[in-house]
Amino acid sequence: MANRHQSRICAMQSLYEFDLRPSAKLTEILNRNFTEKPNTDEDFVKNTISGVIKHTKEIDKLIADSAPEWPLEQIARVDKNVLRIAVFELLYEDKDKRVPPKVAIDEAVEIAKNFGGENSSKFVNGVLGTIYRHSDVYVKEDDNKFENKRAKSKNAE
Repeated sequence: MANRHQSRICAMQSLYEFDLRPSAKLTEILNRNFTEKPNTDEDFVKNTISGVIKHTKEIDKLIADSAPEWPLEQIARVDKNVLRIAVFELLYEDKDKRVPPKVAIDEAVEIAKNFGGENSSKFVNGVLGTIYRHSDVYVKEDDNKFENKRAKSKNAE
């Protein structure tokens, strides 16, 4: 059975490599990654990547507007691609396929923790929170869910 978390990682790594080597063929990157990561949902990965590529300009503008002190070219490639995937899932994915905002943000933060720098998860969480709160899909009640989760995790520490 395909694992969505592993599929998001595969999408991030494929976008990262494509971002690093724009002359590479995306299909070759994907085929290699699917072979190396057999537990992925290939349709999900392809849909996510094509959606990110289709909406890159809009997504990058949202990221830049939400992190004005960090020019897009200065954001680490891993963080940038984690953000792109999450923003696509939050705002551009078809409504019938869209995951809850909490899932998209939590997944992005987790991937940033595992693949990004020391402060990547905080940066990703802050940028995505800002983008979400300023979006048309924002639901005020979600703030309470996020705050309750943060309070529980602080108490556990």
